[in-house]
Amino acid sequence: MPTDERTGLQTEELLLLWAARRTGVLEALLSTAGTPDGVAAETDLSEPVARRLLAALADLGFFERVGDEYEPTNRALGMLAKRDVRSIGTIPHALDAVEELIGLPETLETGVPPERRSDWEANALGAHYATDEAVIRACVTEAVRAAPDADSVVDLCGASGVYAAEFAARGVDATLVESPSAVELLGRVHGDRVTLHTGTPASLEATFDIAFLGDALTELDPAEAEAALAVAVDLLAPEGVLVAVDTFDDGTGGSATVATEARALAAGHGGAHATETVRGWLTDAGLSDVRVRSVPGTDRHAAVGYVGN
Repeated sequence: MPTDERTGLQTEELLLLWAARRTGVLEALLSTAGTPDGVAAETDLSEPVARRLLAALADLGFFERVGDEYEPTNRALGMLAKRDVRSIGTIPHALDAVEELIGLPETLETGVPPERRSDWEANALGAHYATDEAVIRACVTEAVRAAPDADSVVDLCGASGVYAAEFAARGVDATLVESPSAVELLGRVHGDRVTLHTGTPASLEATFDIAFLGDALTELDPAEAEAALAVAVDLLAPEGVLVAVDTFDDGTGGSATVATEARALAAGHGGAHATETVRGWLTDAGLSDVRVRSVPGTDRHAAVGYVGN
């Protein structure tokens, strides 16, 4: 049984949890119902099926039985509270991905992915915020090695801002560029450590030593990704460095590349862009000494290019 690396759940466990959400069981348990009878009354499940499902959810650690009722544990809080992205975790977004993957056959045929839930963006930010700290440190280290004297960085399409926060922790002045809705969801997560910018990148009045894109290009179609890199180059100071860290297709057919492609097909956009394609984009954007290399200890690659070398 394969295990989802983001959640630590086996495939069957993740599908079971998704089915509980899809049938309304999770909503019932997290709001009004606490017993199998109550769940059956709030959903289309029979009482015997509800009883078995609740027992399985308890075995997974999302609920615990207290007397005759099931109460949510801390593990279930990410599916209940969306006000703070730090408490959401990886599981809600993994369930969103399951939703899209189950609709993949129809998406492939029609080109139209399933409609996303209203909390999709919050879930995505929560999952991004929960990125493994070792991965964050390794990716930022690649950028710092490329520009060891950098004083400033702009993190474009930076999602939850965990990369920007890591730059800030290393003494680099960090600016996070994201959509107004994402910044609103982030709230005061990063305090004053990171400058938040909700306008277009072109509206920034400064230039930066590093333009950083972390886990951003796989969310974009090729034309969008190339345009994003061109925008990033325009924000660089003389002798600045662009660093894009992501899951690129290096031709080895690794599981991370396949998983990225599957999720992109299910979402209807993005993908694991080929390393040679990414290298060409950076070169076409006017950068020199362009290279793409593996980030040690991760499944990412870092594409690096310099201004004025």
